[in-house]
Amino acid sequence: MVYFLGAGCGAADLITVRGMRLIEAADVIVYAGSLVNPELLSYADKACEVYDSSGMTLDEVISVIVRAEAEKKTTVRLHTGDPSIYGAVREQMDELDARNIPYESCPGVSACFGAAASLNLEFTLPDVSQSLIITRMAGRTSVPAAESIESFAAHQASMAVYLSSSMIEELSERLIKGGCSPDTPAAIVYKASWKDEEKYVCTVATLPETAAAHNIRKTAVILVGKCISPSAYSKSRLYSSDFETSFRPVKKE
Repeated sequence: MVYFLGAGCGAADLITVRGMRLIEAADVIVYAGSLVNPELLSYADKACEVYDSSGMTLDEVISVIVRAEAEKKTTVRLHTGDPSIYGAVREQMDELDARNIPYESCPGVSACFGAAASLNLEFTLPDVSQSLIITRMAGRTSVPAAESIESFAAHQASMAVYLSSSMIEELSERLIKGGCSPDTPAAIVYKASWKDEEKYVCTVATLPETAAAHNIRKTAVILVGKCISPSAYSKSRLYSSDFETSFRPVKKE
């Protein structure tokens, strides 16, 4: 059996309980060594075979899994964050489907949520933003034209931009071109939840100089939106005394 497992955004104790137990039970682990905190491997049995996929091709990864399956071993494919976001898991699953190898997925804490926790912010504040856009700049992997930074910026929703800290000057320009005011709050969170985490609140216009000042070129998520430094917002109706739910009747003053 193969388990695609989200390692979380960094801190070893931010993995799910299910994820920790999967690592403990694994006979083989293939992990993204360039991004996954190696402390997570301490949960593994000493006899577990461990492979760092940062230096491997897709074919090499699949070869390890196929061999483990033939030996009736349990494999954990350990990805950073949550495998469903920029995890390149679908192509691996297709290869396993072609070989009739069963697999399951276990979610993890993605970087944007680790960053939000670090900054103690809420992406979905009433009357500020009720949507979160997770996106990236086009690099070696293209982005569909309909999903341009400019088109998303026009929505004025909260945004989490991955894999783009090396292109942060272009990102700033395109956000403003798309409709973000230059003084729209923004934040750069480097290695969210790791021991060497860094976090900086700035504006869309000052994103480039903030990144340059702190020498941040990779391994950062960029957050954009008024939710970062809200000047005003409405309270949730959920906890209002005049809002009835199936658990709580209206409370008269």
